[in-house]
Amino acid sequence: MAKKDYYNILGVKKDAKADEIKKAYRRLARKHHPDVNPNDKVSEDKFKEVQEAYDVLSDEKKRKVFDRFGYYADNLDADSPFGGGASSGAGASPGFDFSGFDFSSTSGQTGSGGSSFRDIFSDLFGGSGGGSAGTRTQPEPPRPMPKKGRDIEMPLALSFAESFTGLTTNITVNRSEQCSRCQGAGDTGGPVVQCTTCKGTGQVLRTGGRLQFSQGCPDCEGTGRRRQPCSLCNGKGVTPKSEQVKVKIPAGVDTGSRVRIPKKGHGGRLGAEPGDLFILTNVGKHPFLTRKGDNVYITVPITVSEAALGTKIEVPTVEGKAQLKIPSSTESGQKFRLRERGFPSLRNPSLRGDQFIEVKVVLPRVISEETKDLLRQFEKLNPENPRKVIGLE
Repeated sequence: MAKKDYYNILGVKKDAKADEIKKAYRRLARKHHPDVNPNDKVSEDKFKEVQEAYDVLSDEKKRKVFDRFGYYADNLDADSPFGGGASSGAGASPGFDFSGFDFSSTSGQTGSGGSSFRDIFSDLFGGSGGGSAGTRTQPEPPRPMPKKGRDIEMPLALSFAESFTGLTTNITVNRSEQCSRCQGAGDTGGPVVQCTTCKGTGQVLRTGGRLQFSQGCPDCEGTGRRRQPCSLCNGKGVTPKSEQVKVKIPAGVDTGSRVRIPKKGHGGRLGAEPGDLFILTNVGKHPFLTRKGDNVYITVPITVSEAALGTKIEVPTVEGKAQLKIPSSTESGQKFRLRERGFPSLRNPSLRGDQFIEVKVVLPRVISEETKDLLRQFEKLNPENPRKVIGLE
């Protein structure tokens, strides 16, 4: 049989203290317990391996032997200069006989008269022993630990203008706060009772799609027992609260921006900090302007004469109207930029984006003969062939 690294099995270092070893063992034993993993041979074998490792490393003398020889056998002596030998033949490696354990029995006795599996591990799972060993004392339910409150996310609709200027408003937040009666413990410190959530089983049923599976009860941490729940919070450690919260939305937010309001999420337990409130912004559209990043874009129509002769026109911006100079001989599709007329940067409010204007030359509707004659005269005075650029004479 190959040698086993008991430290590796329990996931601890070789210099681990006794309490570290015990903590690792309890965690793994709970995870691979046959009651938690029924009809799972892999988990059952893993559980036996964990128990074997703990049996050696939790005993000071056995651990000393294992540290010296790399394995443990009853006939080895850590203080012997010869190291001893295996009783069942040279080179034999240590082993543990689990045949005396009854993994299916609930009566507290095994077929061979030994202690039952449930009886031995009742301190892990809140069960009680039976048979000649009598009823074992159940462990105290674990005390809750301080736990930070959960965060809250809330959507907030803003207009295009509000996203540019920023906004300060009050919103109603349905949150929780630490229970004033039990201070977040969830119980009154009174007598131990059966957990009402799991009805003493230590397991609760969860549904995921079409599948159902059991997991450790979160209220009693899988023990099946807990102290009398606080009547004010019903054992939750927090109570509901509706609160008006002042929210300041900075200038420059866009759709999908997250604004954090510290400590306005759900309340913490046992003095832990509350969670945070996150505002998710949703910005409405502008009838003319389009935002891309911190820049703003718009298409502005101009007449043929304005494009040919040049002029000054007014264009809409996020702050109102602005003057734009159109030079002579401007072509349709030409772009102009107004510097720092875009949105302020969220990362650096002192910086702003730009506004880009694309002009579109709009042809006039020719109705009168007089207008047609003017266009013919214009063509004679300004003969051009714009198709030369594509090789056509």
